[in-house]
Amino acid sequence: MPLYLDTHNKVPGLTREAVAQAHAADLAVQGKHNVSYVRYWYDEATGKVFCLVEAPSAEAAIAVHAEAHGLLADEITEVREGA
Repeated sequence: MPLYLDTHNKVPGLTREAVAQAHAADLAVQGKHNVSYVRYWYDEATGKVFCLVEAPSAEAAIAVHAEAHGLLADEITEVREGA
């Protein structure tokens, strides 16, 4: 299944706890979209968030964020591990 890295450039007022809650919400709904959110990273200094996701399409990954919490990524890029 394809891997995608999505980038949230700046979510105002975001905290480490809020990112963890958003990720938990993704995990709760991801199965409905045949998606698996693998890992996320949060840069507190810049407010950026990065999510690594296995999904049949970028649209499926976006649908999970939309349903789970509404915090849509600014960018989503298909990536290949080890390339």
